Amino acid sequence: MRAIQMSEVGGPEVLRLVDIDQPTPGPGQAVVEVAAAGVNFLDVYHREGRYSVPLPFTPGAEGAGTVVEVGPGVADVAVGDRVGWVEIPGAYAERAVVDSSRLVPLPDDIGFETAAAVLLQGMTAHYLVKDAYPVQGGDTVLVHAAAGGMGLLLTQLITHLGGRVIGTTSTTAKAELAKRAGAAEVILSSAVDDLAAEVRRLNGGQGLPVVFDGVGADTFDASLASLRTRGHLVLFGAASGAVPPFDPIRLAHGGSLTLIRPSLGHYIADRSELLRRAADVFEWVRSKALEVTVTGRYALSEAAQAHSDLEARRTTGKLLVVPDAAAV
Repeated sequence: MRAIQMSEVGGPEVLRLVDIDQPTPGPGQAVVEVAAAGVNFLDVYHREGRYSVPLPFTPGAEGAGTVVEVGPGVADVAVGDRVGWVEIPGAYAERAVVDSSRLVPLPDDIGFETAAAVLLQGMTAHYLVKDAYPVQGGDTVLVHAAAGGMGLLLTQLITHLGGRVIGTTSTTAKAELAKRAGAAEVILSSAVDDLAAEVRRLNGGQGLPVVFDGVGADTFDASLASLRTRGHLVLFGAASGAVPPFDPIRLAHGGSLTLIRPSLGHYIADRSELLRRAADVFEWVRSKALEVTVTGRYALSEAAQAHSDLEARRTTGKLLVVPDAAAV
């Protein structure tokens, strides 16, 4: 079967299309024919070696498809079931092996592309606004990269919960997308000298209770400076690079701030919690509280281009690798 493999870490060029043996399921595992795989910065972190992985490695931590074979002892799914999964690598391939306990059954009205586009980022948004910082009606919240796949979902959910979003984007076209998703104000990050001062101006001179920051190095200082006393910085990603080490006394000097660096895996470790979060996300999609925007579909042979486009901020919404898509 065809799959993307990397035999070394590095840039997008290390992602190569190869032919490998068909996978076979072990005890408690299922083989899924992949219909679509989500493209996420987590895949980039694996490719770069920021998160260590065994080589050779097939990336793709989010996917959806049909179960075609199960191993001994599998009770969670059966052949023919439509399923999705997150945080299990291997989705950039025609077939993937997944522990059956990590598979999420898909409702009949949720398509494969929707599932592959919303599960990882949707459940991330879920724990961010429900657990990492429970957003309340009336909260004004800063969301960085508000027109990206993650930013658009966060903006929609915060607005749905009664919050007010100040978003940052890099272009006016992206600003319009963020506004359509519900952002009350959008700052062009390249057009201001002092981002935190602009955030405070838009909030009546006051700091914010929370900042959701998936950008990392480029925005960290401004994120801290945008918070009010006892505000919360939720640092959930590092699209621009890792935040350098810093003295925690900065948090005290900033007003007894709190910083959390959460990860989705810790919020879906239990199968019941995984299924509960997924069910909530699907219901948000069904009710239109979340609108999933797929803006790029790439064949397996185009996986490197998908990574290049994502990292260069040339995209909005969600990107997918679709194994049966034809390269253009």
